[in-house]
Amino acid sequence: MNQKTADKLATVVFWAAGVFILGILAVILGYILYRGMRYLTPAFVFGRSRAVRAGGGIGLQIFDTFYLLVLTMLFTIPLGVGAAVYLAEYARPGRLLEIIRISTETLASVPSIVAGLFGLLVFVNLTGWGYSLLGGALVLTVLNLPVMVRVSEDALRAIPPALREASLGLGATQWQTVWHVVLPAALPGIATGAIIAAGRVLGEAAALLYTAGQSVGALDFTNFNLLSPRCPFNPFRPGETLAVHIWKVNSEGRLPDLTKVADGTAAALLLIVLLFNLVVRALIKRQQYRHEGLR
Repeated sequence: MNQKTADKLATVVFWAAGVFILGILAVILGYILYRGMRYLTPAFVFGRSRAVRAGGGIGLQIFDTFYLLVLTMLFTIPLGVGAAVYLAEYARPGRLLEIIRISTETLASVPSIVAGLFGLLVFVNLTGWGYSLLGGALVLTVLNLPVMVRVSEDALRAIPPALREASLGLGATQWQTVWHVVLPAALPGIATGAIIAAGRVLGEAAALLYTAGQSVGALDFTNFNLLSPRCPFNPFRPGETLAVHIWKVNSEGRLPDLTKVADGTAAALLLIVLLFNLVVRALIKRQQYRHEGLR
């Protein structure tokens, strides 16, 4: 086999692999949207629907999903990016660096159900918070940190050394170089890690069953007292995300139209994930253009 034939064969194989992945995604998207889009009416999202008599109204679950996402990313992004900056810019080869890497790799292999049990023992029982969105956010932070650290570190290491040297040569300190040069240049890669972490937050259910709970309660959106159990922004209240709602509906088995509720909620969750990814990538691309002076 000559080199030209081998090159064509490899190209065909790689194209086939890419098309296969896209095909799997298309099948999953098509099946879920086909089953659930018919139920995504304003009545189903915000109130009781005639098509779905029981369990209709997932507006509070949507709010809890985004609120939990915000809480989780407030912990995950600073800790993950900070650890990545230390590993890529400051850490020197040695025992401490090896311990950090081993700990990160070990943490990445922890099953979500085990992390949920850890959260139940620590963030629910030991702290005395009970089931809370804050406890769920902390558990999801533990699960997301390995991915955030690894992706951010790779993005930082991919920055050409010439940029660092030019900044240092102009008299900037190492921290100024990291903050004004390295981090903006690595923003697309860091955003990829954040999107992966956010996707896990949106779709996670097992860890939240033991920490955030399975109830929403009566919320008053005019109440801004963060210590009130009816305040929607109280991080110490229990909450139910869309993923947990899907599990709860299917596990109870008492709703007369549980399949419709689950299908509609799954379609809503899928659309939220797609919309979130598109919006975040568009914002990151715009910020990158501004940083590079293209717009």
